[in-house]
Amino acid sequence: MALVDKVKLPKPLSWLLNFGRARSLWVYQWGLACCAIEMGAAFGSPRYDVMRLGVIPFPASPRQADLVVISGTVTDKMAPVIRRLYEQMPEPKYVISMGSCANCGGPYWDSYSVTKGVDQVIPVDVYVPGCPPRPEALLEGIVLLQERIQREDMQERWRGEPIVVPTSAASSTRVPAAPGASGTAPTSAPATGTASAVPAGSAQA
Repeated sequence: MALVDKVKLPKPLSWLLNFGRARSLWVYQWGLACCAIEMGAAFGSPRYDVMRLGVIPFPASPRQADLVVISGTVTDKMAPVIRRLYEQMPEPKYVISMGSCANCGGPYWDSYSVTKGVDQVIPVDVYVPGCPPRPEALLEGIVLLQERIQREDMQERWRGEPIVVPTSAASSTRVPAAPGASGTAPTSAPATGTASAVPAGSAQA
């Protein structure tokens, strides 16, 4: 990986490395409020079985994590802690904002103590709307993130340049059905209540 930012990798090799990174996401769970219950159901319930998607929800510290899921209300007092833990994660690292409170403050947006979205503290890759979003919505956000990682230019990622997500990346996505579960979650516009990927450079760091 030390040569990634210096040498242009052949496309098959780049695809293979991105495939491996997308299917081996170690998730650091950061539950702040009621959305953490839904996140726990998604990561801990055998009904959803996130490990079949290549997601490992058991890192002991942020230093071992590739992905952090911020779920719940972010307060001004908690914001510096979130920033500190994010800075401890090794590159490349990704962020999913889960729930209306983490996205924009939710029903508490006008409170004096609530941060108006975690993207004011750290950059966000995927937003999962809802109050609270169902576990299937979080799984759809993870699938969108995996599609994004698969399309990444590794040189641009390691140089820290803004990543532009193609609009086609958020179309025709279906979450694989878990054993014993019924139905899938189709992807549409964020206004309809589904997860959405955003350019990394557009969030406020």
